[in-house]
Amino acid sequence: MVKQVQIGKTDLYVNPIGLGTNAVGGHNIYPNLSEETGKEVVRTALKSGINFLDTAYIYGPERSEELIGEVLKEQGNREKVVIATKGAHKFVDGKIVIDNSPAFLKESVDNSLKRLQTDYIDLFYIHFPDEKTPKDEAVGALKELKDAGKIKAIGVSNFSIEQLKEANKDGYVDVLQSEYNLFKRAVEDQLLPYTADTGISFIPYFPLAAGLLGGKYTKNTTFNDGRAKNPLFQGEAFERNLQKVEQIREIANEKGAETAHVVLAWYLTRDSIDVLIPGAKRPDQVSNNLKTLDVHLTNEEIEKISRIFK
Repeated sequence: MVKQVQIGKTDLYVNPIGLGTNAVGGHNIYPNLSEETGKEVVRTALKSGINFLDTAYIYGPERSEELIGEVLKEQGNREKVVIATKGAHKFVDGKIVIDNSPAFLKESVDNSLKRLQTDYIDLFYIHFPDEKTPKDEAVGALKELKDAGKIKAIGVSNFSIEQLKEANKDGYVDVLQSEYNLFKRAVEDQLLPYTADTGISFIPYFPLAAGLLGGKYTKNTTFNDGRAKNPLFQGEAFERNLQKVEQIREIANEKGAETAHVVLAWYLTRDSIDVLIPGAKRPDQVSNNLKTLDVHLTNEEIEKISRIFK
């Protein structure tokens, strides 16, 4: 049985490996998704001991929350699952607009509750900051919902250090979710120290850098999706990055593990990172993600990995 960890200062306890569900019903993110496969991914996660699901209104839009709601209803074990979802997007005249106004956030939570077929959300995030709403006012609206029992913990996502400090003026923020991986370490300068000092849990997204840190690519791999324009995947930079990943593979080989497992295990050694949310498009990938918990890094290995990607 995996020892569960506390998410920051919340009352939420989870398996350190959760499940990111943008490929469950996220038709606007991935083409040709099978919804039945997506539901099977969620079922496999719950059966395997993963109890933390991360979704959002914009995955679909709406569909990821709906599919998770269907699975939770059929399984009948809502109280054993920790659900995180996010809101801030809305469509105005066919265009996406970001809105952090208290009224819209309250409406977003009510709509997510319906889609998830539940009467409370464990962790609700403001998905992106807007340009006009004072951040402490936005978080204040979520605090009212927390006091009313509709949500249990308050998160913000994609906030700068200034926005996070404003949002946390009253100490209400429980979790920050931001992009962080070995190639993209800017959050180490200010955000991670701040979250560590304030007891805010930090949850990284894109931890495997669009698959680059998974160790499955070679210099001959070609990309016809968004990665083709990503500087990490271009020319000499791509080859240099692959050489760095190769050094992780050496550590992984010594441990009988995969490169991705070593990378994910490294994140769990960072201050204020309690849980990870790698995604999965197939049930076997869910089981594979859990092998991260079998990897134990020495202090020397932790330092070596940090140096490789300095």
